[in-house]
Amino acid sequence: MKKVCFVGGGAAGLMAAYAAAKNGNDVLLFEKNEKLGKKIYITGKGRCNITNDISPDEFLENVVRGRKFLTGAVWSFPPKSVMEFFVSHGLPLKTERGGRVFPVSDHASDVTKTLEKACRSVGVQFLLNEKVVCLQTSMSDVDIMPRIVAVRTEKGKYECGEAIVCTGGLSYPSTGSTGDGYRFADEAGLRVTDLRPGLCGIELKGALFKDLQGLSLKNVALKAKNGKKLIYDGFGEMLFTHFGISGPLVLSLSSLINRLDLKNVILELDLKPALDRQTLDKRILRDFEKYKNRHIDNAMSDLLPQKMISAVLAASGISEKKSVNVLTKEERGKLLNILKGFPLQPAGLRDFREAIITSGGVDLSEIDPRTMEAKKVKGLRFCGEVLDADAFTGGYNLQIAFSTGYAAGNSIR
Repeated sequence: MKKVCFVGGGAAGLMAAYAAAKNGNDVLLFEKNEKLGKKIYITGKGRCNITNDISPDEFLENVVRGRKFLTGAVWSFPPKSVMEFFVSHGLPLKTERGGRVFPVSDHASDVTKTLEKACRSVGVQFLLNEKVVCLQTSMSDVDIMPRIVAVRTEKGKYECGEAIVCTGGLSYPSTGSTGDGYRFADEAGLRVTDLRPGLCGIELKGALFKDLQGLSLKNVALKAKNGKKLIYDGFGEMLFTHFGISGPLVLSLSSLINRLDLKNVILELDLKPALDRQTLDKRILRDFEKYKNRHIDNAMSDLLPQKMISAVLAASGISEKKSVNVLTKEERGKLLNILKGFPLQPAGLRDFREAIITSGGVDLSEIDPRTMEAKKVKGLRFCGEVLDADAFTGGYNLQIAFSTGYAAGNSIR
């Protein structure tokens, strides 16, 4: 039996602590907040999208950074295993559109309570309101590398043979994610990659989008090009905000462009992706025939929301009060171009205060993917968001936390 200290009581930390304790280890978990799983409470808009009910291979296709590194952990503890874990510990689940898995209760708090209950059932001890300030290592004459010997908190020193860092990233700092784990990694001699906001809103240039604030669009397609290279082509929902755009489509896109020069990134919104250009033209002609004696803004009311009509016509260079019966073929062609490729110019990303995840983290080349142990320090492990691994929105990032957490904890025997 080993003495194991866990730093951080979020999704990864709780799952890792459970896995280590069920193997018979003496487990102590430190959480600097007053309660466990503080970030879990706000995930999935308070409902907690636990995972995505797909195969490991399909899951890995949705990973943005760290796909190869995560392969073993995801196959060892895949979405099905995560779902079985929660159900077996008394939390009924449901699968919604897109494979997203939620608790039947729709309360994220039930996810945290289930994890805590599972941990207590195998003897995990919790120390809340206790911040870890450093990890202590030692190197004897016979050691070939430093090894963990203790965890120091603001209240005292705790000797241990293993320390697992599950402190999250920098996103939503109000939940306690203040980057402590990156400091621990740096102090241990491990490289930390560049940190960027991930799964966040995108700020736009210009003023046209401001009139669209509050408009939610469903069944649209969003494309992104870096120069001439297509880097994203997604279908789903998005929202115009006071700063630009957000929503599921945008959140996923943000993690693909957060390391690019946004001057070279071009966004195009296809407002009618189900219709090819020819079919859409026929649809427009039918509407124009129906409303042939009206202004064009009224003639497009069956096609788009009113706010979007004004923006599309402005981008097309067509007056809203132009009569349909005098619209030229050339003008209709411009209108088609905008409907199939409404231009959006990214100016920047929202910061860590609004980002769902942190993109970047402890360099994966420094970590053993089977055990999550640092290659340079014996007994030091990292799991969850603190690692340089992330994925699209849809339950994938919590699955990464659970898979890497389970790998870290279960490897301690």
